Amino acid sequence: MTLDKVNIGQSCKIVKVGGCGALRRRLLDMGLTPKTQVMVRKVAPMGDPIELYLRGYELTIRKDDAKNIEVAQLEEELI
Repeated sequence: MTLDKVNIGQSCKIVKVGGCGALRRRLLDMGLTPKTQVMVRKVAPMGDPIELYLRGYELTIRKDDAKNIEVAQLEEELI
């Protein structure tokens, strides 16, 4: 599953960051690294952008960028 398909309020763990070149580097620099736990906090009314909570801060990314991030559902909510 990719990050853009996670429902509001759900937590997941990043498995793989896709994309190539500058896009992948930018996602990694923002803290979206494998094994990081992420919670989807809000989605804009038209569905783009998505607000995430990870590593103690909020991050807003575009839905197109979220499609490059593979995630796995968490067994239990930890955030």
